[in-house]
Amino acid sequence: MEDSRTPFLATHAASPYDKIRKLPVRVLLDNVRSMYNTGAFFRTADAAGVEKLLLTGITPQPPKSQITKTALGAEEIVPWEHSWDAEQVIRDLRTQDYEIAAIETSPHAVDLFDWKPRFPVCLVFGHETDGIRPELLELCDTHVRIPMLGRKHSLNVATAGGVMLFELLRKYRCLQERSR
Repeated sequence: MEDSRTPFLATHAASPYDKIRKLPVRVLLDNVRSMYNTGAFFRTADAAGVEKLLLTGITPQPPKSQITKTALGAEEIVPWEHSWDAEQVIRDLRTQDYEIAAIETSPHAVDLFDWKPRFPVCLVFGHETDGIRPELLELCDTHVRIPMLGRKHSLNVATAGGVMLFELLRKYRCLQERSR
């Protein structure tokens, strides 16, 4: 008897995202202490096609079972590196012409939906409760906030990462379409 199920690849409709191989975005996690949050960033970075994760300070590094639990193997696919010196990582990215964007609810932050990123971009995320260290905030070109309509004024860092990365993917796709 013939199998009536159609393989996924045969039914996959063409998508405007099919032509994007890598999103010109790096993510810097500075002192993110949760292995589960780190694993979630690996998983989301893979889904959005991020160039690389930059783990700095006390941010946990693979291999760790709690990272794998949420990354589901993405920690083996997504390029990453660790450095103790986040400031130097940012200075190095600046020499490569990255826009450095702090994801933070600072008073002068621009709304995510109003931000016009200059690719390539490096998103900087900080400690789950303390946020981004002041010395790193000073090195950032832009501060971006996610609009918050509820009583709480922040999201879990990994959730915020997902919101940011997929909005950047949408904006990058729009730029690519306009350049054709």
